[in-house]
Amino acid sequence: MNLEDHLGDIICKARTSANLPVEQAAKAAGLTPDEFSALEETGKFDQRPDLLGLAAKIGLHGSKLEGIAGGWLPQPRDLGMWRELRQITTPGPGYKVNCYLLWDEVTREAALFDTGFEAQPVFDLIDQNRLQLKHLFITHTHADHVAALEPVRGRFPKAKIHSSAKTVPVDQRNRANDFIHLGSLRITNRDTPGHAEDGVTYVIGNWPDDAPNVAVVGDAIFAGSMGGAKQLADLAKQKIHEQIFSLPSDTLICPGHGPVTTVGEEKANNPFIV
Repeated sequence: MNLEDHLGDIICKARTSANLPVEQAAKAAGLTPDEFSALEETGKFDQRPDLLGLAAKIGLHGSKLEGIAGGWLPQPRDLGMWRELRQITTPGPGYKVNCYLLWDEVTREAALFDTGFEAQPVFDLIDQNRLQLKHLFITHTHADHVAALEPVRGRFPKAKIHSSAKTVPVDQRNRANDFIHLGSLRITNRDTPGHAEDGVTYVIGNWPDDAPNVAVVGDAIFAGSMGGAKQLADLAKQKIHEQIFSLPSDTLICPGHGPVTTVGEEKANNPFIV
């Protein structure tokens, strides 16, 4: 799986957050405005830009940005280490979104994190593995993450919904220090607003065979990038540091788009982390 954001996407997000005009960014990169705009659009270039100079202007880590330009990808991971965890990727209008299904292998109790665009792949996994969906955790209520909410609720009306949205009923709202047991698994929540007002990260621990923690982060952070935050980029980065990067380095990060990664890999390679 390729990165969710190519080089140009990363540069555009950072430049927009820094409120830097294209002309000034192009000058820092040693490109014409047209060349710079093409770089943001495609992530490709004919003349190599001055990425270190550009990064200094838009608040990115220069050598990490060069790593992205050089084709960095997170190490592939076999999710079989986490029994049982599945990434489900469904296509939408021009892009794809991830949701995650996990379950306790003894009780067969399951939890779904976001819904993706389509419910059927989720239903297929539930049926194939004879699961009981007990919980639905929402990382944030942007449309692509809850597109299949109604069919999921229709089939599993007793599944408890968990969300940090202010508009949900009180009994569905995440509270600080809450924890949910799913068989032997333990699920907690950490507020990660910035990309979305109701952004929340769910941390799952107590896996069989001492597998590392799993953090389902929504769009707070991607492999090599982060969700667009516009005027709230500083808040988004602060929450990544406080709530996600405080987890152990081997924690598996399960983002809403793109490949899975780890806390350690993102600390070392994500250009938004300076």
